Amino acid sequence: MTGQPTETKRLPKDLRSALPASLAAQARIYARDLPAELRDEVWRLYLAGLEPLRAAGQLGSVLLQYPKWFFPTSESRDLILEARQLLGDVRSAVEFRSETWFNEKNRDRTLRFLADNSIPLVMVDGPQGLRSSVPPLSKVTSPDLAVVRFHGRRVETWEATGIPVVERFRYLYSEDELREWLPRLQEAAEEAREMHILMNNCYANYGSTNARELAAMLSAELGADGGQVGGGS
Repeated sequence: MTGQPTETKRLPKDLRSALPASLAAQARIYARDLPAELRDEVWRLYLAGLEPLRAAGQLGSVLLQYPKWFFPTSESRDLILEARQLLGDVRSAVEFRSETWFNEKNRDRTLRFLADNSIPLVMVDGPQGLRSSVPPLSKVTSPDLAVVRFHGRRVETWEATGIPVVERFRYLYSEDELREWLPRLQEAAEEAREMHILMNNCYANYGSTNARELAAMLSAELGADGGQVGGGS
């Protein structure tokens, strides 16, 4: 749904049986290769799966995380707009994994595109200096929602292959590293009606530990102003 490949065997049985023979024989397939009616069915099934959460008021937003080979082109921007259209009234936020969206040539255009369409940018803290690195920008591109995602800063495993996924995020933030984000988070909280902070350093209790620490820091900073603070991973 965001350009990542999918293992064919993981598709619902009805979808697998409807695949053209040439696709059904492949171990992994991409949405771009599916007939239009099957792509639409994937989105329909996804939304149906989200409905209990949405109906219960427990759905914050859908994370549209695009891969590192998703570059800033007109086609890519159209795909983002298409995804938002297909999601209907379900909120979404966009996370990029290619530095090209924020290089000197494209940074302003990227931010302008998101702001013009009121699409929340997922602000990230993650490893730097790699193809998939995104700078730790503090930019709110939708007045409705601001999203910040902490991935850890483990450079040596961020793009490594053949390792357990959890090793990529095996990073426990120090209090000083979390404190770097306090002014950025305060600024974002002032610009958006709602802010979600996600800890993706999902090794052992690292995420929940850092979430509690950051929530305590924010409570101390914002409590006097009546701000509401929650933590989660």
